[in-house]
Amino acid sequence: MSVSLVKGQKVSLSKNGSSLSHIFVGLGWDMAKKAAAIDLDASCLVFGESGNLVDQIWFGQLSGMAGAITHTGDNLTGEGDGDDEVIKVDLSKISSNVNTLIFTVSSFRGQTFDKIANASCRVVDSVSNNELVTFSLSEMGSHAGLIMAKIYRHKEEWKVHAIGEKTMGRTFRDMIPTIQKIGCLKELD
Repeated sequence: MSVSLVKGQKVSLSKNGSSLSHIFVGLGWDMAKKAAAIDLDASCLVFGESGNLVDQIWFGQLSGMAGAITHTGDNLTGEGDGDDEVIKVDLSKISSNVNTLIFTVSSFRGQTFDKIANASCRVVDSVSNNELVTFSLSEMGSHAGLIMAKIYRHKEEWKVHAIGEKTMGRTFRDMIPTIQKIGCLKELD
């Protein structure tokens, strides 16, 4: 059963007392009416316990954390149904000194979110293919980037927090100051 989150909500990725190990985060979007093709880029930023950036997975680096996180590739248009970009995560292989994975979406070309429709991200159990969490990203605006969500470790349990923070960042690197400023790296309950 999927949980639909809104900005600020969080949920555990444990089910029936056991933690999931293999998940993926899917990003999907369509072009708004009368808009040209939109190239959005999903990225995963990996942070250690002290808030230091440990690794980054994006269309220019499709694998990280010794293969524990993989990006399936860049979609330049958003055409088609379902997930347009996917980042796979093997949580069981994430080093114990890593506690936060931040997922972002940005438009390297500077196209803004008022040009997209039906944007969403979802977290899926890769083993059962059951959708666990969905989060709508279709809030219109002139922003070129969005800090979508974070998956974080809290007391040996992985949780999802829907962030939904708009930015003007055209790359994940542009978003790091906002990630630090809004407290995304602080531990949550």
